[in-house]
Amino acid sequence: MDRKNSEESLDERARQLLRVLVTRYIRDGHPVGSRTLSKDSGLDLSAATVRNVMSDLEDLGFIASPHTSAGRVPTDKGYRLFVDTLIKLKPPTSQEVRQLEHEFSRGVASTNALVASACDLLSAFTQLAGVVTVPKQEHAELTQIEFLPLSNDRVLAILVLSSQEVQNRILHLSRSFTEDELRKAANYLNAQFAGRNLADVRESILEELKQTRKHMNRAMIDAIQMAQQAMEIGDDQRPEYVIAGETNLMDFAELSDVEKLRRLFEAFNRQRDILHLLDQTLKAHGVQIIIGHESGYQILDDCSVVTASYGVDDEIVGVLGVIGPTRMAYERVIPIVDITAKLLGAALNSRS
Repeated sequence: MDRKNSEESLDERARQLLRVLVTRYIRDGHPVGSRTLSKDSGLDLSAATVRNVMSDLEDLGFIASPHTSAGRVPTDKGYRLFVDTLIKLKPPTSQEVRQLEHEFSRGVASTNALVASACDLLSAFTQLAGVVTVPKQEHAELTQIEFLPLSNDRVLAILVLSSQEVQNRILHLSRSFTEDELRKAANYLNAQFAGRNLADVRESILEELKQTRKHMNRAMIDAIQMAQQAMEIGDDQRPEYVIAGETNLMDFAELSDVEKLRRLFEAFNRQRDILHLLDQTLKAHGVQIIIGHESGYQILDDCSVVTASYGVDDEIVGVLGVIGPTRMAYERVIPIVDITAKLLGAALNSRS
């Protein structure tokens, strides 16, 4: 029986019992027995009837029975049905909303500062691991570029972007340059590229490099080559996402195994797998929920990822969310992720 048919086979009584079981298990972390379900469901059902319904739910793969208990726990399939059709969301209180709004409106901050703040807020409000991808900077404009000489044929490139972000990059060049040469190179690049977005600047630099020998003098060639290296180094050095509150995951029994935590934290540090997972949700609308095995990564089999994309000028530039155990308080986490994405987008838009 496929997923859709198995869901359609559940009557309202079975759905209510599954809702109560998932809610109770999320809250307490213990397998839920038929007696507890009978008492908490609000339905006039005998214990025997409840046991029969639980048996049906288990046969359909929505719940499972741990070897150590007569109670039941939700499976990934059970959580999926719960978040898709049974959940009753609990939006943040007006006081919590005001607190979130206040955090995003505390003066003008750089893009990186806003991203870090969003990550910290997600972690603090959910007590899970918060994660935010760093916005793609193609929409940002180059305001100014400056070069300062260093020792050993190195130059410090300073890029000022329209997002009020300043980036410093060390260039390793084939020869030393005087301050006057570097000033002239910066003047040339600012005249050519200031006010243009970074994607356009990169494209123009590559095109001009093809023409350098024919149409440019040595100083212009040097300036373009320095600009190209500055842009390339910037891409390599930028972290692709920030994460906060990883240690919150140690508080959940299902994730507290030392070896499991070690491998999970290693995945956070590598970024590649987590970033690939986040990128899958980048273009999706609304809150996206990836439960357990749905991620396709074994290290996340016991975790859920709740994400929402955020944008600037109607263009999606990143995604944020939380990572935690499958036994997370979805009814609270989902609205928190949703509103944080909206507030981060609004804060970025107010500065663009």
